[in-house]
Amino acid sequence: MPKPSGFQYEQQGDATVTVTHHGRPAGTLRGDRAAKFLAEVTSGDAQLVMARWTGAYRHGNERAARDHPRNRARGGR
Repeated sequence: MPKPSGFQYEQQGDATVTVTHHGRPAGTLRGDRAAKFLAEVTSGDAQLVMARWTGAYRHGNERAARDHPRNRARGGR
């Protein structure tokens, strides 16, 4: 699985954090969620943390789920 990249975050003065991915807005966090995010992003792999918090995190099972019989009628192969 490729490692996430291209994420950046900017902390505003009003306790708001804006996360971007390749220069485009990916999420905005405020209040307690912003504080929790900042604590996590400074203590771990920042790119992986930002990918998870913005929902751009791939679990690696998307292909297997697409091929499941229940999902074939939904646009699988």
